[in-house]
Amino acid sequence: MSRTVFCKKQQKDAEGLDFVPWPGPLGQRVFNEIGKPAWQEWLAHQTMLINENRISPMDPKARAFLASEMEKFLFGEGADRPQGYVPESEGEA
Repeated sequence: MSRTVFCKKQQKDAEGLDFVPWPGPLGQRVFNEIGKPAWQEWLAHQTMLINENRISPMDPKARAFLASEMEKFLFGEGADRPQGYVPESEGEA
């Protein structure tokens, strides 16, 4: 049976995550306050950050960076795209 949370990112009720997606208090907060659709948005944004910044999720500094960006993306005013980033659909002309 799925659980429902009031998603802080989308400001509406949504299906909750099935497991705590990140270690520590931030992961528990995400589990309690973020719905699956917003989490999928974050995963796409995270992938873009990893690729554009050429970082390794195995690096502790990169994990700290991603945790900070995750908190901004899901709970703050949103996270910025890397400088010079152009989505593929905008780059084709």
